[in-house]
Amino acid sequence: MLAAIDREAHDYSPCSFMMFNGLKSVSNDYLDYLHKQLEMGLDTFVEIPPRPPVVVNDYYNLHGLPVSYDPDVKTREWIENLPDEEHPIMIKEYITPAGVLRTEVRQTEDWRWGDHVPFLDDYLVPRSRKFLVEDDNDLDALQYLLVNPTGAEIEAFRNESQPFLDFAQKHDLLVAGGWGVGADLIGWVYGLQNMLFAVYDKPEFVKRLLEMIAIWNRSRMQVVLDAGVDLYIKRAWYENCDFWTPDTYREFILPILKVDAELAHIGGARFGYIISSNCMPLLDEFVDAGIDVVIGVDPAQWDLEVTKRKLGGKVCLWGGINGHLTVEQGTDEMVKGELHRALHVLGDGDGFIISPVDNVREYTPVAQKNVKTLISEWQKITGQLN
Repeated sequence: MLAAIDREAHDYSPCSFMMFNGLKSVSNDYLDYLHKQLEMGLDTFVEIPPRPPVVVNDYYNLHGLPVSYDPDVKTREWIENLPDEEHPIMIKEYITPAGVLRTEVRQTEDWRWGDHVPFLDDYLVPRSRKFLVEDDNDLDALQYLLVNPTGAEIEAFRNESQPFLDFAQKHDLLVAGGWGVGADLIGWVYGLQNMLFAVYDKPEFVKRLLEMIAIWNRSRMQVVLDAGVDLYIKRAWYENCDFWTPDTYREFILPILKVDAELAHIGGARFGYIISSNCMPLLDEFVDAGIDVVIGVDPAQWDLEVTKRKLGGKVCLWGGINGHLTVEQGTDEMVKGELHRALHVLGDGDGFIISPVDNVREYTPVAQKNVKTLISEWQKITGQLN
């Protein structure tokens, strides 16, 4: 895995699922999940802090260290039924020393958090009637929700991670940590559509918010780097060209990304960037940023040949197979065909890791069968059969 990420000579292209929630859902705990992957023959990696099979917290979509508020912050929640709204409206207020932040969220039939409104979650984006942050006046209050990890949290992280660091050393596995975050957090607290317009209407506000997030993120990042990870991962699903043009990406995102990658390198780690859609115009920027591995190369959304031509030997590519269409719903022929194409186009030994993108969430008979087909065919092609 390290050789692939470093684009150094290695015997075969490893196969490591970037996310495998289907398998995790039938695992007793995170250690059992790792053992199951090893038994399947995968080149698994250990992620710290470990993420258990079932996660319920206020920062569900931001894996990693806990997100806690300043001790002076108080919250209150209630539900109102409004005449102009089809669904009940869940209201949550964060009362901070710098003011009150209020969010209003539609409680749709598929809302998964009961009567509660979490802080950082993708479900907020399409259901919010009013986002937590509306303008520059709210940023001082938001700062009270983005505080550095406490000494107790850092100690708990180290204690929780140590058994898994030992496990990784025993089994010679790559250790990854994170997740970092940037513009994705703006989507949760301000709204993605709002972000898209504010880049042009209120650029200084967006820059201030991004910088606030970056400073907070780096305080968390340093804790993970100090643990001795091989790979630091930053999520960037909302840093693609659905929301940023190449010009705005270079102006708003790239400067922060360069600093993050350099910080990882100073800390002795590689820098991974999760982005899986509409980013073909940004490939040159990925090289410029100093990214070591781009995670999420989806053949349904990436031009593999162009990607290889631009990034081959410069940035490791992790993906090559579509998780939902091919692994969860496809046929044997689809799985084998996509694997062969990925290995042919991307896997010539200068930095490629095979994975379904982004995730194999289902554990249906079809998904299990296709996972077995993928692994056995990969083993046959690369000579990894036992």
